[in-house]
Amino acid sequence: QVQLVESGGGLVQAGGSLRLSCAASGRSFSNYHMGWFRQGPGKEREFVAAISWSGGIYYADSVKGRFTISRDNSKNTVSLQMNSLKFEDTAVYYCAADPATSSAWSVLVGEDGMDYWDYWGKGTLVTVSS
Repeated sequence: QVQLVESGGGLVQAGGSLRLSCAASGRSFSNYHMGWFRQGPGKEREFVAAISWSGGIYYADSVKGRFTISRDNSKNTVSLQMNSLKFEDTAVYYCAADPATSSAWSVLVGEDGMDYWDYWGKGTLVTVSS
């Protein structure tokens, strides 16, 4: 069982930066794939970025080149550095985790992959003012 707690959300002007963090409880954090998703106002939840247990990384096209995902297994944390923020990045950002032995990486980052992530945080709000 893994519990996830996000932090770092807030209000930022367009063009600014924020860094989100997700703290995971439980053992064997290094054996989990970790991901970030977001849900904007009136929109469905969507994939943002993910990092595999072995360090593989995948980004949504909408954030590629602006966002950077990283993990620190010694601290049981995964972070999302968000630069050049746009108004359309406004959303609640969710951290997700899935055991590496559960679903294949290709499934987790593929179409409908969101359905396969086992654990979710409660989210942190990011508001980008234009």
